[in-house]
Amino acid sequence: MDYSAFVPVTGVIANVTRGGDCCSQMVSLRTDMGIVNFHVNADTLIIDNRQLRRGMEIVAYYDSNLPVPLIFPPQYHAQIVAVPGRNQQIMLNHFDRNLRASDQSLQLNIGPGTQVRTANGQNFGCPPGNQWLLVFYSVTTRSIPPQTTPERIIVLCS
Repeated sequence: MDYSAFVPVTGVIANVTRGGDCCSQMVSLRTDMGIVNFHVNADTLIIDNRQLRRGMEIVAYYDSNLPVPLIFPPQYHAQIVAVPGRNQQIMLNHFDRNLRASDQSLQLNIGPGTQVRTANGQNFGCPPGNQWLLVFYSVTTRSIPPQTTPERIIVLCS
């Protein structure tokens, strides 16, 4: 799957309400740009199967190629939802075989403590290069591109 059109929105959950059926929810996020609503259903990949609740910081990704209603506040269908750890950032990008992001914005250095798993939590036993990766990291160098040793990598196998 091509994740190049996925757009991240980071915010704190202001409210979670039941959607039109019992298998969906509407999540209202308070972001720096105001409120953004996300429709979450059974097709949404929620990393670690976390229960979404008010006050939780999340990063929700939506596909900018999908149609959206022209309403305010904006409303998107969440494709991926991840919960960052304390002082953690999350990046979704395609990384080459040298673990450099396709937009040259980050270089990964896999360390002994780096967890590399698939989206369903299984260990990923191959080199993670040439894949779409969801990277959890906290500290980067000031070099160009910035380098980091991520705490965790989720490989989005296609």
